[in-house]
Amino acid sequence: MVTIVGISGSLRKGSLNTALLKTAAGLMPDGSTLEIGTIRGIPLYDGDLEAEHGIPDAVTTLKEKIASADGLLLVTPEYNNSIPGVFKNAIDWLSRPSSDISRVFGGRPTAIMGASPGGFGTVLSQTAWLPVMHTLGTDLWHGKRMLVSRAGSVFDAEGTMVDEKVKEQLRGFMEGFVAFVGRR
Repeated sequence: MVTIVGISGSLRKGSLNTALLKTAAGLMPDGSTLEIGTIRGIPLYDGDLEAEHGIPDAVTTLKEKIASADGLLLVTPEYNNSIPGVFKNAIDWLSRPSSDISRVFGGRPTAIMGASPGGFGTVLSQTAWLPVMHTLGTDLWHGKRMLVSRAGSVFDAEGTMVDEKVKEQLRGFMEGFVAFVGRR
């Protein structure tokens, strides 16, 4: 069984990226599962907070979930043509202490996808993640891109994917990523 942990980089209840992640969980190929992690409850990174209180429980929980998984899926919004601050902050916490980087991220098969109400999907955000993932030592999958443009028309008001063409693209993306993870 291939286990992937997926994280949405948005905290918004009606997040298009969380809807994309939940849809992906329902489209996993046989022999695989997608567990949804959360960045909710992770405070802003502060070295003084870390020194005084250690790693927050929300960070430890997510870190252990990632470390025990076979792969990692980042589902990223795009804010101001780049990485959402709340998502980057969570990754920064997950890399603390630095001695944990190799355990949590090192060599971990990782894929990035995202949804945006705009016409370019999340191409700039996904690109901005590349040096971060390289620095953390992940094994980034480059097999396909999943850029959901004009996502407001792809999902209904309840977050259900209603665009069958995008659903098939997502199914293919997840099949490709699971195959990549399974080859390791």
